[in-house]
Amino acid sequence: MTVNEVSIEGFRNYERETVSLFPGINVIAGENAQGKTNFLEAVYLLSCGRGFRTRFDNELIFFDGSRAKIEAKVFSQEREQTVSVSMERGRRKQIFVNSVRKNGNELSETIRVVLFCPDDLNMIREGAKERRRFMDMAISQLRPNYGKLLSEYTRLYEHKRRILSDWHEKPSLLDMLDDFSDQMACIGAQIIRYRAAFARRLSETANPIHSEFSGSGEELTLQYRTVSTVTDPFAPTAEIYEQIAAHQKAHRAAEIASQNLLTGIHKDDLEVAINGRSARLYASQGQTRTAALSLKMAEREISTQDTGECPILLLDDVLSELDARRQEYVLNRIGGGQTLITCCEDSGIKRRTGGRVLTVRAGKVTEES
Repeated sequence: MTVNEVSIEGFRNYERETVSLFPGINVIAGENAQGKTNFLEAVYLLSCGRGFRTRFDNELIFFDGSRAKIEAKVFSQEREQTVSVSMERGRRKQIFVNSVRKNGNELSETIRVVLFCPDDLNMIREGAKERRRFMDMAISQLRPNYGKLLSEYTRLYEHKRRILSDWHEKPSLLDMLDDFSDQMACIGAQIIRYRAAFARRLSETANPIHSEFSGSGEELTLQYRTVSTVTDPFAPTAEIYEQIAAHQKAHRAAEIASQNLLTGIHKDDLEVAINGRSARLYASQGQTRTAALSLKMAEREISTQDTGECPILLLDDVLSELDARRQEYVLNRIGGGQTLITCCEDSGIKRRTGGRVLTVRAGKVTEES
């Protein structure tokens, strides 16, 4: 799986650029604030249908421009394909694969990416929301139906939240509460099985990567946590549904009183531990970066195993804070597929990769000879 050519129009600080990419390692070099990360975000958009630094499409459009378009020539599933994403202020985003209209959840069937950026350190340092987001993005690319389940669960969640927040003004809203709770339990049971399966595979894959990466034999362990009444997240969906429903029923009065959703898979967590101690509470800066990178490398391996195609690896400012040994470890592991890696112009990284070097200055991309 490779992106052979990317055309960018009106995106972030890119007015109009067409860039050819090497099937191996592509080093995106340049000073700060020139557009290196913006270029990675354009490629990410082709797989996920949105940017990774904002929830709002309008923020992706060139300064005072009115529209943006990313189009790529991709080799995927043993054939050449074309993917395009167009955005216009005040209108719905338009997504096409080979001139056939698609939605964002379907893009990963054609192009998949694994991204590591500085914000990904938050999945180790911060609360459960960041780790759920990591799981959800990874699973959605591998299992398109999962993205549909998440969208439906989010819709139900918002309806139930409004019922709980507004019932004092309109008590009849409570007549619908149990129906939404039941639907959420049904969707939640399916999501739990997806998350549990992914968490188990991620743990098995990430542990040896982390041990080698850390260089000190540290043990990385992962534990998936969900609704407390769910005794086995691998049980049949119907059994999990009954256990979630029982938990919701037990918290019904408390939810009404607090006007807040107190139970459900929106509180799930993927606990990360190093040598048996919580990484969130006790990991050093170096351990945090090593753990986060290990999870991303494991995600890449799982994607390759499941699909037979190595996803495109996007590494944004990954190596700047690693020591020389860890840098070499990362550089030695990123072969076997296409990689886009950003670095500063004076970095020695670009000379050590042996790949194509592209220099970005003020939204213009040139190839070094």
